[in-house]
Amino acid sequence: MIRLNLMLLAAVIVSAFYLVHTQYESRRLYAALDRANAQTRRLDAEHEQLQVQKRAQAASARVQQLATRQLQMRPAHPGITEYVTPTVPSATGRGSAP
Repeated sequence: MIRLNLMLLAAVIVSAFYLVHTQYESRRLYAALDRANAQTRRLDAEHEQLQVQKRAQAASARVQQLATRQLQMRPAHPGITEYVTPTVPSATGRGSAP
């Protein structure tokens, strides 16, 4: 009878240690999940902010302002437009040499 009681006591102790270990792992994994969710929220907010900045940078008024100020570009109109015509190769098949 004592042998059975000792085996049952050992089984209870082993299951108690296993329960403690399982609870510890559960808490550790829940904390990691909570940190991951917080990071997801932060990254979503940052992504949204970057999308807003991207839209602001790509606004047509800003692009035109940069083109005129930094690149000295100006709108095209017929008075300053130059047309390029392709050269026609000669009948012998030898066009202009590159």
